[in-house]
Parts: sequence; structure tokens; C-alpha cells
Amino acid sequence: MKMIATRLASLVSALLLGTALMCAPAPAAEFSGAQKNEIEAIVRDYLLQNPEILRDAYAELEQRQTRAEASARLVAVTTNQEQLSRSTHQAVLGDPNGKVTLIEFFDYNCGYCKQALPDLVRLMKEQPDLRVVLKDFPVLGPGSVEAAQVAIAVRGQLKGEKFLNFHTKLLGTRGPIAKAQALAAARDAGADMAQLTKDLDGPEVAASLQEVAKLADALSLSGTPTYIVGEDVVVGAVGYAQLKGRLDNIRKCGKAACG
Repeated sequence: MKMIATRLASLVSALLLGTALMCAPAPAAEFSGAQKNEIEAIVRDYLLQNPEILRDAYAELEQRQTRAEASARLVAVTTNQEQLSRSTHQAVLGDPNGKVTLIEFFDYNCGYCKQALPDLVRLMKEQPDLRVVLKDFPVLGPGSVEAAQVAIAVRGQLKGEKFLNFHTKLLGTRGPIAKAQALAAARDAGADMAQLTKDLDGPEVAASLQEVAKLADALSLSGTPTYIVGEDVVVGAVGYAQLKGRLDNIRKCGKAACG
């Protein structure tokens, strides 16, 4: 905040100085260094006496950045819709042919993802036509990458409820999660461990992680959980009610926000 405010102060000072120079009767080149310093001092005093200018400018800057980011994400979602919702490099829960799709970018070490898991499970139970797409987005270190690699290999064997059991067990594991914890969850879920070891070295693991990384980059994602409902990108563990409301709107009007 302080850095942005300082930059804004400099920009406002430069703008007002330029305005003063343009409005002055003498050409800008005729102002001496001392005169320019005096004008800058006046501008500085004005900003100190009216600091709300910086507050308003910062608020406007934030709004413009938010609008620009939302616009860019809308383009990215539309452009990458097939890979986002229909890629073969993904785990699908709920109804594979469901009319409504909820996409989640998550990390097995993400505390907020853990907190949000019950919301996801509840939505799938209450909405039988819901199709949930899971995107492994391991942003919290090497352990997260290892867990994602195991999960990608596991989904080659376990589908539907069986994969959900693995997913909920691993995401619900206490403490840091890495390869050992992921393998234990896979074993408990009934995975063929010999086949799993082979699949970990297969091309699918790298291909899946690379695809998700490119999608996240296109959407300017930096954290988890992040959901996509329709054309909306929803950042953070926003809770059951917000997700349900957006899904209900998809059914009503085809968009996450109606009206």
C-alpha cells in the first residue's frame, strides 16, 4: 500500500507539475530549477493537506486493475474452455455427464482447500447433475508436486467414488503432505501399487501438470482453491452458499450471475 501510495504521489506531482508548466505564460524551458522545485513543493504540500486524493486514486487504480483482470480472465476462460472442462488430463467427480460443471484448482497442502472440501462433497450429494473437475495445481512446494504426481497416477486406476475416497483421505491428512502420504492414501483406497509405481514414471503425469500450469498462467492464478463456474473465476474458499448460488444461476440463466 505504501509503495503504491508513493508512486501515486509521484505521478500526481508530475501531472500537476506538467499542468502548471503548460498553463504558465512562459514556455516550460524558461522555468529554472529553483522554480520547478518550488512548484513541486506546492504540489507536495497540497497532497499532504489533501491525502484523500491518494486514497481515491488508489481505490480507482484497484478498481481498474480488478476490471482489467476480470476481462482478461473471461477471455482466458472462453479461449481455454475445452481444456478447462473436457481435457483428458483431469479427474472428474460427480456425474461425468452432468449438465453443470464446477472446476477446482487445488493443492493437497492447501489449508483452505482442506476447509472447502466438505462444501464440495455436500454440493455433489445435493446436486446429482453436478460434474466436478479437479485440477492439480501444486503451488506450495516439492511435497505438493509429489502428492499431485501420485494423484494423477492414481486416477488412471480409480474412478468416481473410489477416486473421491482417495482424494478426501489425502486432502484430509494432517500435517505436510508429500509422496509418502499420497502413496499411503492410494494403498488404502485400493490402488494397485505396482502399477502405480510404473504410472508415476509415465508421460501422463508430466502432461497433466504442464497443462494445468499453462491454464493457471493464462488465468493469472497464483493460489488455491480457485474455482471456475461458467465464465466466472472464483478465487478462494468462498464457502458453500456462494458456490451453490453460482451453480443455481447456471441452471437458471446459463451464467454464474443472472440479471
